[in-house]
Order: sequence, then C-alpha cells, then structure tokens
Amino acid sequence: MTTSSNADRLKELGSAKIWRLLLKYSLPAVVGTVVMSIYNIIDSIVIGHAIDDPNVVSGIAVTFPVMNLATALGMLIGAGSATRISIVMGQQNKNLAERILGNSVQLTVIVGITYITLFAIFLTPILKVFGASPNSLPYAREFLIWVLPGMVLMNLTFSYNNVMRATGYPGKAMYTNLIGAGLNAILAPIFLFGFHWGIKGAAIATDISMLVTAFFVMSHFFQKKSELHFVRGTFRLDWDVIKSILYIGMAPFLINVAGSGINAIINNSLLKYGGDNAIASVVVFNRFVTIFVMIVMGICQGMQPILGYNYGSGKFDRLFRTLRLAIICALVFTTTGSLIGAFNPRIIASLFMQDAAQIECAINCLRITTLTFWIVGFQIVGTNFFQSLGMAGKAVFLSLTRQILFMIPMLLILPPRFGLDGVWSCFPVCDFAASVVTACMLMWQIRKIKNSRLTPTGGA
Repeated sequence: MTTSSNADRLKELGSAKIWRLLLKYSLPAVVGTVVMSIYNIIDSIVIGHAIDDPNVVSGIAVTFPVMNLATALGMLIGAGSATRISIVMGQQNKNLAERILGNSVQLTVIVGITYITLFAIFLTPILKVFGASPNSLPYAREFLIWVLPGMVLMNLTFSYNNVMRATGYPGKAMYTNLIGAGLNAILAPIFLFGFHWGIKGAAIATDISMLVTAFFVMSHFFQKKSELHFVRGTFRLDWDVIKSILYIGMAPFLINVAGSGINAIINNSLLKYGGDNAIASVVVFNRFVTIFVMIVMGICQGMQPILGYNYGSGKFDRLFRTLRLAIICALVFTTTGSLIGAFNPRIIASLFMQDAAQIECAINCLRITTLTFWIVGFQIVGTNFFQSLGMAGKAVFLSLTRQILFMIPMLLILPPRFGLDGVWSCFPVCDFAASVVTACMLMWQIRKIKNSRLTPTGGA
C-alpha cells in the first residue's frame, strides 16, 4: 500500500459522507467491542453451567470491580493516545503522532506490571472489600490469580486497536478481536468440560486468547506500510506527550475507577439485603447490558476519529452531523436492550444460572434495572463527544455524575426503605438523572462552538 493511499484514508474523514464514514468506522468497532465483551460472557455462561455450585456465579460477580480497575488503567492510556493521535493527524502532525504511539507502549507495560503486582499482594482483602463472602471468595480468588497476568495483553490490544481504527484501519481492528473471541469460545468449553480444570480453565482460555489477539494487533504497528508505525527514537518517554495522553484518557479511566468503587458499595448492599443470590444477579445484569453498552461504545469509537479529525480541521458542521447520527444509532440499541430486559428476563437469567432461586432473583433485577436503560446510549455518546474533542475536564465530570453525584446518595436513601428492590431502583433513577445533566452540557457546548466558529466548514 502506498503512502498516498494511506493518506487518503485520513483525508476521507474530512470529506466523505457522514453516514458512510460512521458505518465504515463504527461497524468494525461495534464488532470489536462486542467481541471483547464476549470473552467475559462466554466465561460466565460456561462457568455457570460447568460447575455445579451456585456460589461460583457470585464469585465471578465480585471479580468485576477488580477487572474494571485493570481495564480502567488500560483505557487511561489507550483512549487518551487514540484521541490525541486523531486530533494531531487532523492537524497533519505525523511526527507527534508517532511519538504518542511509541510512548503509549512504555506506559501500558509499566502500568500493567505495577497493578498486577499490587493486586497479587492484596488480592484477598481487595475481594472482601468488593463484597466477597466466605462462600464466593475461593472462586473469585482462583479466577483472578489466573486471569490477571493476561490483562496487560488486553490493555495492549485495547490501546492499539483504538489507534489502528483512528489511523484508517477499522476493518483490520475488527478482525484481530474476532480472532481472540473465536479462540476463547473454543478453548473455554474444552478446558472446563473436557479437561475439568474448573474456574481456572476459563481464565487460562482467556489468557491464551488475549495473547494471540495482542500479537496480531501489535504486529500491525511494526509494518512500515502502515500509515502510523513504530519509529526508532519515539519510545523514549516524553513528559509532554505523557501528560497529553493521560489528560484525555482520564475521563474513561475515572469512569471505570468510579464504577469499581460503586460496585463495591452495591455488592455490599446486595450482600446485606439479598445475600449471595443478589450478588449473582449482578452477573446477569452486567453481562446482558454489557452487550448493548459495548455496541454504543463501538459507535463512539467509530465516531471518535471523525470528530477528532474534523474538530482539528475546523469543519464543525460535519462535527455536529456526526454527533446527531451517533446519538440516534445509540438510542436504537439501548432501547432494544431495555425492551428485551423488561419482557424476556427469564430467558436471559437461565443462560447464566442453574439454581432456581438465583434465577428468580435475577428476573426481578432485570425488570427494575432496565426501566430507563434506553436513555443510556445518549449519555454515553454525549460523554464521548467531549472526550473526542480533547475536553477531558467536561468528559470527566459527566463520567462521574452517574456513579458519584447520583448513585451514592441513592444507595444511602433507597435500600434502607425498600430493601433489595431499593438497590435495583438506584440504577434507573441514576441513568435518567445523568442523562439530563449530559443533555444540558451538550446543548451548552454546541452553542458555544457555533458562536465561536472561525473556520468555514467543508465536505459533503
């Protein structure tokens, strides 16, 4: 592939029709994000049916916050570097983009080694803080001991898949994820049902899949024919580059950190008002809504290079049209998820559980928690709009409104009065409130951009 054709990949971000661009970049991103979530979904389904102990499902539930923390640290670098690269490529500054690319490798490895070491040392007390009971702790601990080393590979995959997509290779980014998910879908049942390795078998299958996926995605950036690739001298840590990465990546990082903290509070509330069965219900809820959230995140990843490039180029009409189309698409998917959760909760719960009492608890959970899930798509796109433009402070604020501003007060108010149903009711209340705040900030920012426009728009 010639340098000219590679450059055309980026120029189309500022000239091609918006719907075609969003489809081209979002479809592979949607497939990629959904495929990444399938890792955990497959593990949960296989574990729930391969191990005849209801406590194993609640054990998996309390691993979510720890996994979210590891993911958050990867997103701190991955989302930040992808956004910065999109903006500087829109400004035709390839040299800076290469330095960002090289620095993000160093950061990912350093951060990964650090958190694996800390988690390994303090794993048991961490799991107890996140709501592990004496019954679920052994399962949670065994799973994480085996899966945590592979999280660095997942961080690398996430980071460089985003960069690959942002530099004009959305299809290739999708294929790398498909390889890993397909491998995990094959290995997990073999290790659990065939080799009878128990919960560690699912973890090992995930680790192997992450290794293969990371190899494929990283090999792309060692090829000189790629539009952006590793260049000697760009791996040396540059504090200015690091700050620019971390500043933008702080929004998704804080979302996941706050989510982990809130999960700890939620799990402890569930343990108090509903026991291990209630915590197990979180597995069903999380795995179900994750599919639709990941679709929306894929749409956001697809719109990110379009927004970043056109914002950097001053083509604001294209910016707003991309945002509007992304919101419509996101609402379609989260509304679908809300309807499925409300009318088919038993089928969903039965996918992950065998125990009748757990299934009934999960059914009640889904019916309440998905009441306002339809509006979540708008809230996610709105938050990612600010992140895509490099407005990290506003993105961070919106990221924290649901978890901190609304969820903590609701958890203090509703459960003492309504018990377990009060815990479940916190979800729809906070989803709606956070979306209202997002709508207000989004309208204000759009008006501000329109009023301060200095550069004429372009493109079709």
